[in-house]
Amino acid sequence: MSNIDPMLMRQIIMDHYDYPRNKELTKDNGYMSRHMASDSCIDDITVQTKISDGKIDDIRFDGVACTISTASTSIMSELLIGKTTEEAKEIMDNYFKMIDQKEYDEDALDEAIAFQNVGKQGTDTLLYRYDPERSGRTHSRRSRKQDLRHPQCIDTGLVSC
Repeated sequence: MSNIDPMLMRQIIMDHYDYPRNKELTKDNGYMSRHMASDSCIDDITVQTKISDGKIDDIRFDGVACTISTASTSIMSELLIGKTTEEAKEIMDNYFKMIDQKEYDEDALDEAIAFQNVGKQGTDTLLYRYDPERSGRTHSRRSRKQDLRHPQCIDTGLVSC
């Protein structure tokens, strides 16, 4: 795990919360769209992705969400635009490993490394997963350490959280 200055990590998170990137939905029909809301916190957002030829052309989101959710969705939207879906899956796998306090590739995560301690702050909340075979959300209880697995941007068909 990186020894990044905690104040720098906080600044990265707060910058993406106060000035989220890609926070505007589009009416373009070329986007997949998912609405996600949590029964246990303020998170209620819609995320859109545009994928063509296996490459992520754009990610957008809007709604109301907590600091961690907003910032992580903003950071991941920037990180994943321009990547192939396979590259996005690898990045998200590393993100979840980091959140779960497992070994991960720091270089793959760029600014998302700012969330390296978030998994230590978990609470008993309900986690939503998108299951395309069930055409909607499924619920699962997670351990205290695993429930802060934002960003939701990947629930839009790229990768299931």
